[in-house]
Amino acid sequence: MAQREFYVVIERDEDGLYVGEVPGLCGCYSQGETVDELLDNIREVIALCLEEYPDQEQPEFVGLQKVALK
Repeated sequence: MAQREFYVVIERDEDGLYVGEVPGLCGCYSQGETVDELLDNIREVIALCLEEYPDQEQPEFVGLQKVALK
């Protein structure tokens, strides 16, 4: 099987935990005390999401944009 790659959006929550979400997979998110722990956890969740929904299409990732409000 060919290697698949997924983008993970990472934020830090109010408790200091790193929270990651894969925008291309519905319901695919996890957390960890470190970025490395988060990435290990999110790999497991990605595998579970792909088992549950093997035919789920991954939309094209375009990018992130910061927007300012006045």
